[in-house]
Amino acid sequence: MSYDQLSSLESGNRRGGYTDDPAFQDLQYELKGKLQSLLSGNRKLANDVNVLGTKKDTPRLRERVHSSMEKSRELCREIGEGVKRLQSWDELSKQQKYEQTKVSSDFQAALQEFQGLQRKALEKEKASVSAARAAHDAEAGHAEGQGGAPLEQLQQQQQVSQLAPQDEVDFQESLIIEREEEIRNIEQGVGDLNVLFRQVAQIVDEQDVGIRTIADNVENVQDNTRQADIETRQAARYQKAARNKSCCLLLILAVILTIVILAIVLG
Repeated sequence: MSYDQLSSLESGNRRGGYTDDPAFQDLQYELKGKLQSLLSGNRKLANDVNVLGTKKDTPRLRERVHSSMEKSRELCREIGEGVKRLQSWDELSKQQKYEQTKVSSDFQAALQEFQGLQRKALEKEKASVSAARAAHDAEAGHAEGQGGAPLEQLQQQQQVSQLAPQDEVDFQESLIIEREEEIRNIEQGVGDLNVLFRQVAQIVDEQDVGIRTIADNVENVQDNTRQADIETRQAARYQKAARNKSCCLLLILAVILTIVILAIVLG
């Protein structure tokens, strides 16, 4: 049974809580708005992450990816705190419990999607840095291997070094170190949100137990009602059959009585 069906079945049986509780409604609407922002950010982040590691990959793109992930992490923390506050609400109506569960479930799905995007970006960043580090080390090894070269080769190497000064090599090294730092930041972000994801999953599991219990009760009521209707119909049929038998017996007795009377009168 879906949440929508359950909500529909219970709409006429609300007890406890206030359906127009302003504080609950304000928090609920705030969380829904932030969830929409998170989902929108996930879509944009997915497009950028797909470009990482391709020919269109640029420093500006990577900066945008890391900025987007940082904003989404902060948004996830804010939503997580809100979900915990929403979960602590007591004396809720059935409709409010449904909304409470839906917000938690939607956040769990959005958070799982964001974690997947972070891991995908992390894998691509690691592959890119590994390739850059290998190329850098290969160039350094090639330069060291030129130590025993003849004078003519050394002169050629000197001309090449003029085209690629040491500052450029140092710059490339600093870029690699910077991207390795970015990788560590992503790993830390994934780890931090893993804790939040486990907490939200626990909340959703606890809510699902309550929802399943309510759903089972509703289904039991439906089954009992259906069984009672069947038994009522059977009883009505038995009563009708009994009435038919009584009528037949009375008719037979009337015929016999008529015959007896006629026999007495004619005799």
